[in-house]
Amino acid sequence: MTARHATARRLLALSGLAVLLAGCGIRSTEVPTDFGPAPSRVRCTLSEQDTSTQASPGVPVQVFLLCGSSLVAVDRSVRVPDGTADSRRRVLVAQGLLDQLAETPSSAEKAAGYTTDVRGGMSVSGPAAKDPDDTLRLSTAPRDLTSYALAQLVCTFSDSAAAEGDGSVILGGPVTGGEPLRRYECTDEVRARPGSKEPPSSEVTDG
Repeated sequence: MTARHATARRLLALSGLAVLLAGCGIRSTEVPTDFGPAPSRVRCTLSEQDTSTQASPGVPVQVFLLCGSSLVAVDRSVRVPDGTADSRRRVLVAQGLLDQLAETPSSAEKAAGYTTDVRGGMSVSGPAAKDPDDTLRLSTAPRDLTSYALAQLVCTFSDSAAAEGDGSVILGGPVTGGEPLRRYECTDEVRARPGSKEPPSSEVTDG
């Protein structure tokens, strides 16, 4: 066998190996790749044991926390003294809900992916002199809240004894702020996309 024939055979063998590797979908690389473990999925669910640890004496309620990109209801309770008048009861329930929203989620809730955008130090009061009877006034004007916090408040209030029978809720800021009252609603779109979909609202023009 001549040197030319031997070289030709080696070239053919190398070409055949390259075809086989390409057919197997194997690509050569000089740098090893490691993409790590697959990202974990947020559960947004709590076990019965986790939810039982949230139970405490008082009126059973639900508040909406953030989980992933949506709002999810979790069980809580608020204290309301027996014999409290209905008008006062609405305000006490609303304040209790507000306090629950501002609390740091429990360790189990954090592990499940729950967070809150409502900050502590906010209070709620009943209607001013010329407000509708079911008005709730916040110490922070609704327009100054983040879209997430406003969605949490509206959906939590509208699903509680703090709301009207139709599920809407009238919110305003401090009387001195001059901000008009607005009637808010919690919709499926708000619960699904609280960061990009603000609660529908309309200005309240009469007391």
